[in-house]
Amino acid sequence: MTITAQQVNELRKKTGAGMMDCKKALIEASGDMEKAVEFLRKKGASVAAKRAERSANEGLIVTKVSDDKKHGSIVEVNCETDFVAKSNDFISFAEHVINTVYKTQPASVEELMADNNSLQDRLTEVVGKIGEKIEISRLANEQVTNGILVDYIHMGSKLGVLVKFVNVTTGDDKLGDLGKDIAMQIAAMNPLSVYREEIPKETIEKEIEIYKEIAIKEGKPEQILEKIANGKLNKFYQENCLVEQIFIKDNSKTVGDLIKEFNADHNTKVKIDSFHRYHLGDDKK
Repeated sequence: MTITAQQVNELRKKTGAGMMDCKKALIEASGDMEKAVEFLRKKGASVAAKRAERSANEGLIVTKVSDDKKHGSIVEVNCETDFVAKSNDFISFAEHVINTVYKTQPASVEELMADNNSLQDRLTEVVGKIGEKIEISRLANEQVTNGILVDYIHMGSKLGVLVKFVNVTTGDDKLGDLGKDIAMQIAAMNPLSVYREEIPKETIEKEIEIYKEIAIKEGKPEQILEKIANGKLNKFYQENCLVEQIFIKDNSKTVGDLIKEFNADHNTKVKIDSFHRYHLGDDKK
């Protein structure tokens, strides 16, 4: 049968697939538009299978926070190349993913995909259209009743942060401004935790071991190794615990100082509770 240019164009508009792929799909479907769409979707699934072993280290970090700042989500969506990451199709898919995560609040990527056939279909379609491996690698949802959530996306959308503040009674814009500064601090300085008490014991023990070994190699007496290690450990805390870090906008203050000043000025007890920092290329945690 004859497939017209009008049919091919209509299928292209529906699916975004290439002209030759659309023509082939219509021929396979004997001109039936719905069957042609199904054919292209199956082709997308085939492309996804072929791409399964490829590396997807590019992509976007996307966030969404409710107007009242009580509910927020952050997601990493990956593809193979930076060129695709900047394409309208991929950006649109990433926006669809964050909206779905924000709405359904899954605890994991596995839960997100298991409970959402339409998202799986959308993923298959975009893989078929773009021709690269695309995956949702990690996500997080946060809720807070007595606080606010603040998000920050660095230029290029390859780095994003979601921070939770608690003991907030006012929710005024001043805390929002401070929250944005602290989110930028997290993005720039990559802390391991908010407070030193949250650093895993194994990490601390490993650091102390390293400090002592270095001191021994430098010929330091054994009786002062513990003192040397503890001194270096304090430096480690200052570099890796958010509240102890020097504020990037004012090196005369720590992040903890900023919180103390805010509470003193507003008669509040605001506290940084936790954060998520997603950066393309990091280990997916």
